[in-house]
Amino acid sequence: AGDAPVHTWAGLAAVVARRAGGLRTRLGVGPGDRVALFAANWPGYLEALFAVWHAGAVVVPLSSRLHPREAAELLAAAGARACFATPDLADGLASCAGDAVPVIVPGEAEDAALRAAAPIAPAARDPGDDAWIFFTSGTTGRAKGARLTHGNLLAMTAAYFADVEPVSPRDAIIHVASLSHASGLFALPFVARGGPQVVPESGGFDPGELLALVARSERSTFFVPPTALRRLCRAPGLGEAPVDRLGTVLVGAAPVRPDDLRAGVAALGPRLWNGYGQGETPLTATAMSAPAIAAAIRSGDDERLGSVGVARFATRVRVVGEDDRPLPDGEVGEVVVDGPTVMAGYLDLPDASREALRGGWLHTGDLGRFGPGGHLTLVDRARDVVISGGYNVYPREVEDVLLAQPGVADAAIVGVPDPEWGERVVGYVVAEPGGAIDPEALDRRCLEAIARHKRPREYVVVDELPRNPSGKVLKGALRERYAATHGREASDAPR
Repeated sequence: AGDAPVHTWAGLAAVVARRAGGLRTRLGVGPGDRVALFAANWPGYLEALFAVWHAGAVVVPLSSRLHPREAAELLAAAGARACFATPDLADGLASCAGDAVPVIVPGEAEDAALRAAAPIAPAARDPGDDAWIFFTSGTTGRAKGARLTHGNLLAMTAAYFADVEPVSPRDAIIHVASLSHASGLFALPFVARGGPQVVPESGGFDPGELLALVARSERSTFFVPPTALRRLCRAPGLGEAPVDRLGTVLVGAAPVRPDDLRAGVAALGPRLWNGYGQGETPLTATAMSAPAIAAAIRSGDDERLGSVGVARFATRVRVVGEDDRPLPDGEVGEVVVDGPTVMAGYLDLPDASREALRGGWLHTGDLGRFGPGGHLTLVDRARDVVISGGYNVYPREVEDVLLAQPGVADAAIVGVPDPEWGERVVGYVVAEPGGAIDPEALDRRCLEAIARHKRPREYVVVDELPRNPSGKVLKGALRERYAATHGREASDAPR
């Protein structure tokens, strides 16, 4: 943060050993215990993260976007022995969690005592031991804690070196996305190679601030979701920014449209990487490499550009039918994954673990199909498919059509109960700043591009779509919102 380094690597190692000693002696944290981090990005995040591991404990990162009540529920579900929380979140958490879990606030007395404790040696851990409890986004209800082991994190780091890029001590990673999610995991290859970790003063994504940090770095990398990539490509001053100092620009956490990749490559050069995964195998299922994206753009191959690439290092990916047997290329089925980055299971949920990992494969709940060259194209989440009049409607296909309409900034398709058709298609749309939504124009666009039964029968204009901390649209929340209002705020589309 800022211009001055908070730590050298030697200084970080020293304070991590002391913090770990404080966790052990003051709070009784030992191997296998769980310690949460409920914090926005701040320079001490990695210090706390590695102190937990140094003590042999398991880290439970929680998004700072959670309501304190939600965070308190996850602390209870995790059985956390302690929680680091930044000052902006600590009071709310304490009011919800009570005295059940000690809350450590940077700069306050308990934090100072931990930093002043006698250092301890790192606890011995095995590759199969839990390292990171990743609470899934909860798009369908109760969040589940995916148990990522030390072996999973090592394999993920090796996969980065194998099929993203090598890292050297001159390569910095700028954390403009949340350290509790993908950016925190992407930090690990840079830690392994001694690359600088940069936390913006804002603690998040600000295009101007990011470009200034890129200009001050010898070479830098960052992770962004597609929404942030679009904002960056429109940022004032981008034309004067030294984008030649960028390494790989990592994009993921939500579907990436071909137009976004084209705009990103035009603005930043051929350095975009698009990864697919989920909390149970974080961003390590498939990927489109930077050269592959650039080649697809040059050849005009939109089908390949709209895919999520090929299986990553040491990972196997299949598309299977309802009987879990592999399907031929071109047929839509569930995406399943096997490899060293797949989670050990869900925390305290043996039945859900067996179901998700049946047959030795992680069942992602995503629908996809294989195309030429082993490229995987995602169709949708299995639970989000709308069945109207006996026909399947894949929301992403319709969303892509709506997003191509000028003036539409964001869109989501959901199915709602219909007495005649079983379900009918409803489109939630967000206008560009200063713009307006014309349902008739949207309907014409749909009729030009897709089958008539796939087009939305209603459009609901909203200021923004609800998203979880990793950027995925909460379609369950949209369905609940629709049910609560019975469509009274909807604009009927022409029939």
